Amino acid sequence: MARRCELTGKAVQVGHLVSHSNHKTKCRFLPNLCNVTLQSDALGKRVRLRVTAHALRSVEHRGGLDAFLIKAGEGDLSQTARLLKREIHKKLAETPAVAA
Repeated sequence: MARRCELTGKAVQVGHLVSHSNHKTKCRFLPNLCNVTLQSDALGKRVRLRVTAHALRSVEHRGGLDAFLIKAGEGDLSQTARLLKREIHKKLAETPAVAA
């Protein structure tokens, strides 16, 4: 399984740990991945995703999984998230807009 966020695309980064004497040691910086179950309001079902803690905060900030996926670009999303985004778009297109 790839160490990549399914919603933001954040992956492993490579860099150096630098000591006080400026000695550089190669290091991998892993993303903070969490296995979460998020609720899709449009589809009415739960979805299990592997996302970073930062992405989880972004989902909550934007108002839920559906709002996050609608605004998200296709390039960052995983295959599962892309399929979910298409399902949400279809579902929202089916339902008639409520006049206020």
